[in-house]
Amino acid sequence: MSFIETINEGNATGRLEKVYKKIAGARGGVANVMKIHSLNPRAMEDHFELYKTIMFRKSELSRTQREMIGVLVSAINGCEYCVEHHSVPLRTMNVENDIIANLSRGEIPNALDEKTRSALLFSKTLTKKPKKDKEAIQALKKVGWTDSAVLDATMVCAYFNFVNRIVLALGASIEEHFEDTCKNAID
Repeated sequence: MSFIETINEGNATGRLEKVYKKIAGARGGVANVMKIHSLNPRAMEDHFELYKTIMFRKSELSRTQREMIGVLVSAINGCEYCVEHHSVPLRTMNVENDIIANLSRGEIPNALDEKTRSALLFSKTLTKKPKKDKEAIQALKKVGWTDSAVLDATMVCAYFNFVNRIVLALGASIEEHFEDTCKNAID
């Protein structure tokens, strides 16, 4: 399953047991990306809260746009685990298979609207060459994104870069029934 020890739900006690129940109750199961934190339940819980905030709370970016950023960034980073996990919600949101396939290859689909494409291009650039880039921010604003949306796009992009590195470094693998842990919406 991973390159480090993990504690399964059946062997969890104390805080870890409570965190597993919280995650399973919200998501329908506990994904391996969370189980990889089992030796540090506090980090697992904080990670889960960060994920919910970035991906599900109110934002100018739609949930679909956030999932698209996640798939694109994960593809660029070579994180098949996150590409697979975050393609599932896109399919349930009726995103065309060609669009998902392009994102899964690290490509920005032409079929998307200008605002979505700009957020994806920004995320691709930020993933490949993170640096101070006032022009990139201005390009987002030029197509109508507000400062709040720019912040949200940056946080989604940064979150997936963070998670991709955890998954890749520690060897998290796809769960047998992983779709169960990524379909359920939170809030």
